[in-house]
Amino acid sequence: MSHHLQRLAFLSTHSSPLAVPGTTKAGGMNVYITALTRQLGRSGRHVDIFTRRDSPDLPLTVALDRNVRVVNITAGPPSSLTPLQVHAVEPEFRAGVEAFVAQDAPAQDAQADRAPTDGAPYDLIHSHYWISALTGIALADRWRRPHVAMFHTLGEVKNRARRDEREPQLRIDAEREIVARADRLICATPHEKSFLVELYGAHADCVSVVPGGVDLERFSPAQPGAAQPGAAQPGANRAQLRRALGLPSAPTALFVGRLEPLKGVDILIQAAGLADVDPALHVVIVGGDATDTAERARLQGLARAAGVDDRVHFVDAVDRDTLALYYRAADVCVVPSYYESFGLVAVEALACGTPVIATRVGGLQYTIRDGQTGHLISWRCPEPFAERLEALLANDDLRARFGLAAPESVQRFDWNVVAEQIVGVYEDLLIRHATGAASCHAS
Repeated sequence: MSHHLQRLAFLSTHSSPLAVPGTTKAGGMNVYITALTRQLGRSGRHVDIFTRRDSPDLPLTVALDRNVRVVNITAGPPSSLTPLQVHAVEPEFRAGVEAFVAQDAPAQDAQADRAPTDGAPYDLIHSHYWISALTGIALADRWRRPHVAMFHTLGEVKNRARRDEREPQLRIDAEREIVARADRLICATPHEKSFLVELYGAHADCVSVVPGGVDLERFSPAQPGAAQPGAAQPGANRAQLRRALGLPSAPTALFVGRLEPLKGVDILIQAAGLADVDPALHVVIVGGDATDTAERARLQGLARAAGVDDRVHFVDAVDRDTLALYYRAADVCVVPSYYESFGLVAVEALACGTPVIATRVGGLQYTIRDGQTGHLISWRCPEPFAERLEALLANDDLRARFGLAAPESVQRFDWNVVAEQIVGVYEDLLIRHATGAASCHAS
């Protein structure tokens, strides 16, 4: 481990890593931040994750793992806010971070038995999403520290994917400013890098491509010797898992994620109504919570219109260990998103040995091997999804072949490997910063 990289500040303003993935505003980014910081903490580095307090019951700091803590900063009301509402209180959030650091830094210096720092006990700032990156830019200037930014999703790309739901120009303009001022950008795929260069004018040398990661100990075809939640036992087959989870024994297509139009759940529901599968196909939708009543009601209405309301099952977002059981219990996982920068759900399903049918967009093109571990579909409409579901569910040998190939195909996303690559980006940036050339825009 480089002695230069000891302490890091992560910024996740609008979405707390303490939130349950699959609920409002909590998804792959939350999983990413939690997993990466745990890897960094276990390697001996210290990480503070700054997020906005969204509940009055949260303490100031919460230990997430060894050497990792979440710092809940009060900015605006301690309740759920939209991204634009969070943006409006960004100055308050930034001031809260600075106040915490000013009070906490002397204690950290004393604990580390070192001389006081020049304003912040961090070697580097890593921001996540555009609102956090605005804070990161300001803090990097104030603390004279290098700043790495990740967008996770891009407003301009979302607008091109779905024209009926527009991201505000405020976000697009902010992303352009971040691209111009961050010391380094990290994105998950070459596809996303091309968007940053072509749509946002990023310098290619400013963008490092590092894929997202997956917990291959948790998400695997089976976990021999490990106790499983519920009635299912290690190595249980799909039928046993379905019984343990209260699912029907019929052919099952699984969707995992937030209940929002961009995820394309409507495509899957309509495809289930078209698919000629015997016995009839059931759809299990895992995600959302009590705050998603409007979108859930809309999807239930679509299921009734498609004649499959008795075969579409909604399950609130579950913990990560239980989620692995759902992946293993399903015959196929369907990811009909209009846009995915990486596609964590697809990778987790493949790691569990479950084939994936997904739209040919974003990172899904790099995580799914078309015709080997699943199918990629170029059309955002239910008919081709229905056709692929029919073909895959009717062919046990093909489904088994996909399932056997799937876990090996995602070994490259093991968090141990991904974290090492991220640290390589950090350390390269620290070297540049030490020589006065932290920003690749300066050359």
